[in-house]
Amino acid sequence: MGSPVRRLLRARLRTILIVSGAAVAVLAAGAFALAGRDGPADSAQAAQTAPEAVDPLADRPHGEPTRADRGRPRSPEPSPSKTPKKSKKKKSSKADDQAANLAKPKKKKQYKVVRSGSCEASYYWEGQMTASGEPFDPSELTAAHKTLPLGSKVRVTNKHNDRSVIVRINDRGPYAGGRCLDLSKAAMKKVGGTGSGVIPVRYEVLSKG
Repeated sequence: MGSPVRRLLRARLRTILIVSGAAVAVLAAGAFALAGRDGPADSAQAAQTAPEAVDPLADRPHGEPTRADRGRPRSPEPSPSKTPKKSKKKKSSKADDQAANLAKPKKKKQYKVVRSGSCEASYYWEGQMTASGEPFDPSELTAAHKTLPLGSKVRVTNKHNDRSVIVRINDRGPYAGGRCLDLSKAAMKKVGGTGSGVIPVRYEVLSKG
């Protein structure tokens, strides 16, 4: 048996331990209660601040089919309506027509020789009225003959250089001996005989072949 003082101290220590244990239990219960109250609020706040989940299919255009729609029959796309275009014909100008005519190669006239011969030819250039009734033009390829029909075509070739020209008979002459043709100055220049005045020629009377 201990002394009364020791027994008193032990009794007080027990009381202190019991009281302190009860206080710890109360504090623990309060802490759990506070934790239980703040938990839902924190979770709700976290739910509010959390970024919203993005649906990957939400931003797709409505016209693009999803996996669920690929097995279904799709309506055919409307084909664009084609309107026939009216062809506009451009009116060709006179300049275009002339250019087209110049671009086309001209066909050479083919003649048939009716008769031929040789003689001497002279030339003249004075302005006068011809036997055909038209004024004489020395710059045109014409000639005078005694008997050939007016309008006849004759090929005249200079025997000195073989240069030739086709003339149209529109006058009568020449009346000098030994000459059968009187050429215009332009025709004589074509065959290179203006320097001589009188040249030996070979002539061919032509008709259209």
